[in-house]
Amino acid sequence: MKKRIQFLPLSRALLVQVMLALGLVAAANSAAADLRQAIADGKAALGFRYRYEQVDQDGIDKMAKASTGKARLTWNSAQTGALSFGVEADYAFVLGIEQFYSTTNDLTEYPLIADPTGFDLNQAFLKYAGDNSTVTLGRQRINHGSQRMLGGVAWRQNEQTYDGVRVQADTTVANIDYAFIHNVNRIFGPGDGAQPGDWYGNTHAARVTFKPGDNHTVALFGYLIDLQNANGPPNANATFGMDYEGQFDQFKLNAAIGRQSDWADNPNSYDAAYYSIQGSFTLAEATLTGAYEVVGSDGGQATFRFPLATLHKFQGWTDKFLLAPPTGVRDLWFSVAGQLFDANVSGVYHRFTADDGGADYGSEIGVSVVRPISDSLSFQFKAARYSADEHATDTTKIWVVFNWQW
Repeated sequence: MKKRIQFLPLSRALLVQVMLALGLVAAANSAAADLRQAIADGKAALGFRYRYEQVDQDGIDKMAKASTGKARLTWNSAQTGALSFGVEADYAFVLGIEQFYSTTNDLTEYPLIADPTGFDLNQAFLKYAGDNSTVTLGRQRINHGSQRMLGGVAWRQNEQTYDGVRVQADTTVANIDYAFIHNVNRIFGPGDGAQPGDWYGNTHAARVTFKPGDNHTVALFGYLIDLQNANGPPNANATFGMDYEGQFDQFKLNAAIGRQSDWADNPNSYDAAYYSIQGSFTLAEATLTGAYEVVGSDGGQATFRFPLATLHKFQGWTDKFLLAPPTGVRDLWFSVAGQLFDANVSGVYHRFTADDGGADYGSEIGVSVVRPISDSLSFQFKAARYSADEHATDTTKIWVVFNWQW
């Protein structure tokens, strides 16, 4: 007689383990399929910017001439669940004339044009997007408000981006934007030259925006900027303030106020204020703007600083006040902008004086013309002239720019 083979029943624990394993395999297969689909449905974009820049600066015998280009490849995945990811790479290069000092090419006999050449990983991030919140991890673009405190300096060929984590949340009361930044990927990279290409540290950047009315926005901001390498420590600061934007029919009002002191490993002890007020009036096709901005001084010994700002947007296009003198800066300026022959045309005048002591620094006049050539191609001409009195030297800058996007 044959003996029956008896199988012992599986224990409940083993059954649970088997079921979990099968579930994980199924989930992994499903996740892999979702990932493949997200990659397949991703979108790529190509961009190219050509710029000719010329700088004639008193005190330097040679005129700077820079013919440069920037090629950009951007790719973003489709969303899989709440997740997506993206990468962006830039390559800046000389395209013809290299008669300028870029901070890395050792051509110090020429005026500065801060466009070092080379490949740079501009962005590489993983993003979670929920119903009312977004979390972005990795290298990313961060622009706060007008970019007066924190921005990307996109005017230069190598954009400034940030390594860290950013949390954005919309509530019924306010929009909350917080970022922890452990590295600033600066415009002077890749690599180091006269300026470091990266600033390392532990920076906290927060901005909370309220809308008290349909045409009014109030934002509270706070920055604890800890920069630890190279020339970073003197730029470490704690800054807190508020800005306002309001629309009154054809009139628009912007105002800001802030206070800054030394922070982290800053070797200097100081306390300085910042405030600005700006009014714009639109009539027919023209917009008239008047503004007064004060970058405060602490007794003529130290000044309010903007180490992470998009500085080219403020206090003149000749960039004479990227770092304000210790006596601070008062900038009274006016502009007119409008459309002429399908082009956006603007002109601006600045008058600069010291916040401490009242010295007359100088004045600047600038003009910009931007015109689309096609849906994907645009042209810009820009020029500015700084006339020095008690700060820096007479400087004329001219730009011719072509932007192509595909």
